[in-house]
Amino acid sequence: MRVSRAQAEENRRAVVSAAGKLFREQGFDGVGLSALMKSAGLTHGGFYKQFASKDALIAEACGQMIAESVEKWQHLCACNGDDPLAALVNEYLSPDHRDRPGEGCALAALGPDVARHGAETARCFESGICAQLAAIDGAIATSPPRDTARSAIAVFSTMVGALLLARTVEDQTLSQHILNEATRSLLEPGER
Repeated sequence: MRVSRAQAEENRRAVVSAAGKLFREQGFDGVGLSALMKSAGLTHGGFYKQFASKDALIAEACGQMIAESVEKWQHLCACNGDDPLAALVNEYLSPDHRDRPGEGCALAALGPDVARHGAETARCFESGICAQLAAIDGAIATSPPRDTARSAIAVFSTMVGALLLARTVEDQTLSQHILNEATRSLLEPGER
């Protein structure tokens, strides 16, 4: 049975969405095509009707994940005009974000995979990093001044590093302490 163009587009969106979640949870190499297609509610055989290869899907899914993150950050900043930096930091370094990698930051979940997965994927992430740095720059510029100057790169690096560490440890008290200390170091005035 032939699938309509609209249904084919919907199927493609479902695969890209499922891939984004599964890749963030299990890494690029941890997700097989059968499991991926099942998660999207489709059969394995339909994959190659939609994508030339798994690498092509990875690149498209990464682009979608990054675009969603940037859009979320822009919305968060716009809705928290009094202190957008605090809104970004508090959202990013939250227990909810830590505990839901499949719905969170693609960079924190997939950074090491991206470094090993080819130039196209790396370019996609680089573009996303630049967009996220621009959002942080804007948030810093419109947030209340703090005692020390903040650079977007230092803020983003601290956020991603803290989230990675918090997800890595089993001790939930230590995990929460990592998130709290990173948040404090970014938002509270004082010596650094």
